[in-house]
Amino acid sequence: MSSWKSLLLRIGEKCPEYGTSSDFKDHIETCFGVIRRELELSGDDILHFLLQCAEQLPHKVPLYGTLVRDLLSLENIDYLISLYLSLYGTFQEALDFGNCDKIRILMRFFTVLMCSKVLQPGSLGVVFETLLSSAATTVDEEKGNPAWQARGDFYVTCILSCLPWGGAELTEQVPEEIERVMVGIQAYLSIRKQASDTGLSFFEDDDESGKDLADKDFLEDLYDRVQSLSNNGWKVDSVPRPHLSFEAQLVAGKSHELGPFSCPEQPHQPTALSGIIYGKQKYEAELKYPQRIRRLNIFSASKTEDLQPIDRFIVEEYLLDVLLFLNGCRKECASYMVGLPVPFRYEYLMAETIFSQLLLLPQPPFKPIYYTQVIMDLCKALPGAFPAVIAGAVRALFDKIADLDMECRTRLILWFSHHLSNFQFIWPWEEWAYVLDLPKWAPQRVFVQEVLEREVRLSYWDKVKQSVENAPALEELLPPKGSPNFQYAVEDDKEKTEQHALSAELNNKVKGRQTAREMTVWIEENLYPVHGPEVTLKVVVQTLLDIGSKSFTHLITVLERYGQVIAKICVDIDKQVMLIAEVSSYWKNNAQMTAITIDRMMGYRLLSNLAIVKWVFSPENIGQFHTSDHPWEILRNAVSKTHNRICDLRKEIATLKKSILSAEEVAAKAKAELEAAESKLTLVEGEPVLGENPARMKRLKSHAEKAKEEEVSMRDSLEAKEALLSRAVDENEVLFVSLYKNFSFIFMERLPDPSTAGTLKALKSIQADSMAVDLEESSAMEVDNENGMPKKSQSNGGRASNLYNIGEKEQWCLSTLGYVKAFSRQYASEIWHHIEKLDAEVFIENIHPLFRKAVYSGLRQPINEV
Repeated sequence: MSSWKSLLLRIGEKCPEYGTSSDFKDHIETCFGVIRRELELSGDDILHFLLQCAEQLPHKVPLYGTLVRDLLSLENIDYLISLYLSLYGTFQEALDFGNCDKIRILMRFFTVLMCSKVLQPGSLGVVFETLLSSAATTVDEEKGNPAWQARGDFYVTCILSCLPWGGAELTEQVPEEIERVMVGIQAYLSIRKQASDTGLSFFEDDDESGKDLADKDFLEDLYDRVQSLSNNGWKVDSVPRPHLSFEAQLVAGKSHELGPFSCPEQPHQPTALSGIIYGKQKYEAELKYPQRIRRLNIFSASKTEDLQPIDRFIVEEYLLDVLLFLNGCRKECASYMVGLPVPFRYEYLMAETIFSQLLLLPQPPFKPIYYTQVIMDLCKALPGAFPAVIAGAVRALFDKIADLDMECRTRLILWFSHHLSNFQFIWPWEEWAYVLDLPKWAPQRVFVQEVLEREVRLSYWDKVKQSVENAPALEELLPPKGSPNFQYAVEDDKEKTEQHALSAELNNKVKGRQTAREMTVWIEENLYPVHGPEVTLKVVVQTLLDIGSKSFTHLITVLERYGQVIAKICVDIDKQVMLIAEVSSYWKNNAQMTAITIDRMMGYRLLSNLAIVKWVFSPENIGQFHTSDHPWEILRNAVSKTHNRICDLRKEIATLKKSILSAEEVAAKAKAELEAAESKLTLVEGEPVLGENPARMKRLKSHAEKAKEEEVSMRDSLEAKEALLSRAVDENEVLFVSLYKNFSFIFMERLPDPSTAGTLKALKSIQADSMAVDLEESSAMEVDNENGMPKKSQSNGGRASNLYNIGEKEQWCLSTLGYVKAFSRQYASEIWHHIEKLDAEVFIENIHPLFRKAVYSGLRQPINEV
């Protein structure tokens, strides 16, 4: 890397590039000195890299803003023009396409450029007022489209989030303009609807109780934090202000105007605005302009009580920016996260921010594995502090696991098991040994059971058993050893039946490498007529699974070679359900292999998603909805595979449409060249003679024909893909109707009457009087500073006395409703396409209100807006 690039990248850090100096002024002067010498030769490269650093390392924006001021002092007109054109074009493009991250970061960059006297304060005020005007118009019921309030909220959030970086300068230089902006924001807050967290709360209790009018949503809270900052004279510790060290030079500099920007129009509000149309538009808006963070308050306020209200927001912004822009290099990500330019400790806030992203609903910005790796690297970077903080966070979340959203609970299980697998599975399990005294359906017991099961998948049974040796009783919650359950295994003390002989014969045929066709003929002539469909299916499936049980590769080989044999005997949904039952029976000791086998069989079209839904809702699986994630894992895999196929088809269609446009241009150009050449024909004695070279004419004609053929071929491909997509969407509609009908049917049988259980709170309290629970102790989330241990006693005896106060039937309902909400939320974009059909066939008047609420909460639609 060039020296000037390295200096730009590492500015503000303790690094070899800047020797031992940690002074921002020294860094800026050193960097400026090197860049000044390179500006004439590499001016464009320096500008591009500088703006890229400002966008992707936004916690260093004040340093880059001051550096830009120094570079402009050289009075290089070309550099100045390039800078403004780049900033203007990039910001307008970000507004047009709704690039939230770029809009937010560039507005912060504009603010620090104003502080450094690069931009005029009035110019920044125009940007603020443009966004504020667009936001106010959006929420206006007559002129705008209130369903798109999410965009208005985002614009106002961007304005407020800039003020910690430049509020003091704006107040000093243009007090009337900043006052006008703040009054406009206050007016906007008075006409907008309070943002709803329906379906997106981490804890069910928060979602159930709703938002009290006295509570603040994220935007209202941010406004109050900025107001508090204003009242404090705009003094903030967490924002570097390096431009103050160059005040003398800045006064002499000339600031410049930034051209006007325009915000895109919001989608037109339909004349007849039904609840469904409003819900679809609202969902689309929130998808395009999501709330960046939902605060997960794990620790007590005492851990961050020394911070100003605005400091929490600023540090969260720093952390989220680092997670966003350094997601491809996790080592650098962890390094930057522990070295933020703030003068106070923030380990607890860092943990809360990472967990808020890991558990963010409807989905985290990145795959959960990324946050797992970052947490591991942070534990290694801060070995004396961060592991204890993470341990405290786990204990705090475990104490509230019964109220945690089901999807968040699943993510927490997957993260925790993976995290432990990278730290030798070390955990003080004796603290949680009391869960064995809880009912088998108690969420804390299920959590421990699922974590241990996932650990076995990541390691092996004996290793996980060894990890719980300090709490040997927990071995009861370990899954069975993952050996196959082959019904036709040859054992000395077991009598061989005719089916054993058939299985052995089939095994020999596979070893003899008989083809699928030969195998099918043997089955149809010797097995099926004599023993019937059930025995035939059992023998074939059990034997083939046993042959493929040695490894994943063996399984794939068997399915590829003899999948047609299985397809021949599983021609309808009922037979496919029997096939799944045989897979489940063979791998009853290994939930992972059951899920993998069913997923692979669906991939080879041996199983339909409807058959999987029917099997999941069979009585033996329904009975474990609240005690195991196993049936839900299989259902998630099936629905995800269907959903991913539709997403892939849509991407392919979008790519084809772009390719067709390019092919049309190529074909039109080739045709024009051919016609131009043909127009040069001349007549000699009444006969046409080519005026062009005959070889060139032949080449042009061939090129035009090929271009047209390619265009036609692409159009045919597009038509075929669109037909496949239409069929897949129809199949998806059938899948969701079947899925929600099954949910509706089982809830009709199990949910109590709405008069006694109209809310989750009422459902939880049905058996509350018959069981005692120490609420004060179980809700404790205080963590000791030194080792992350809870301050309260962790003795098994004390915890064992806390009987779980919810009955099995009620817990089944709570868990299943939680999964319904999670499914609805995860596939909301597809469900909204079919909501009219679902409303007509499933969500009818006599369905239970708790079921309806779970579905619409997942769709992020308050039940009163349906």
